[in-house]
Amino acid sequence: MSSGRRVILTRPSNENQAWASGLQAAGHTVLTWPLIDITTVAHTRQIVSALANLNSYQAVMFVSRNAVNHALAVAAGGLDWSHTRCWVTGPGSRQALTDAGIPTHAIDSPDEAAAQFDTEALWRVVQPQLRTDQAVLILRGSEADQADTSQEGVGRDWLMQQLQAAGVQVQTLAVYQRQCPVWDQARLAQACDAATDGSVWVFSSSQAVANLQKLLPDQDWSSAIALATHARIAQAATQAGFTQLQICKPVLAALIASLESEHEQ
Repeated sequence: MSSGRRVILTRPSNENQAWASGLQAAGHTVLTWPLIDITTVAHTRQIVSALANLNSYQAVMFVSRNAVNHALAVAAGGLDWSHTRCWVTGPGSRQALTDAGIPTHAIDSPDEAAAQFDTEALWRVVQPQLRTDQAVLILRGSEADQADTSQEGVGRDWLMQQLQAAGVQVQTLAVYQRQCPVWDQARLAQACDAATDGSVWVFSSSQAVANLQKLLPDQDWSSAIALATHARIAQAATQAGFTQLQICKPVLAALIASLESEHEQ
């Protein structure tokens, strides 16, 4: 690669450091412009109660790294995972679990060589071990205390449907809240410039795409360049007007390879 790209990371602020450091080491200029603000929820007692009754669930699915961090941050004392599985879809969430002290033998997730890190890949892993005598708890985010309408939510809904069709009861609990960030006029002007100056927008959430549209409802994105970490996210970006778009796995090596591939075109 003869020269680096100007890369815009849009993940929540607490998730950008590893990617930013790796991209900078690879010669890219990195801007961290989170398009989702993550806040805590008010009902922490419900989270504490749910985790205190782990043995009543055959598995707890954490939909993201934020779900891991926010749920386990309020857990009362040590948790016994000897009878309950932990489900996650990607390596970031898996690492968050191990960082929190969850034993690796209690964690189910797609193999690192999987084509995609999503609920469909997770389903292939966990389906053979399902039982109908205990529920599965899904710990997720909420959108201003409303139903989850992001594409990630669609994926979770798909998993819920598979579980219910298999006769497994499903319970859900919001453990963090997503909000659209507030950008000042300077950031909004920079974002408009980044729609045409060759910057590469990296989207790992369809909600980030939706929030970008809220912040700049009249912006033309047809000349902008984007990388999306899942086909559902790419679809959202396409609907927003992005036409120069690639899909890559949500891991640093794949992101760097996609940037190099895009640069050579």
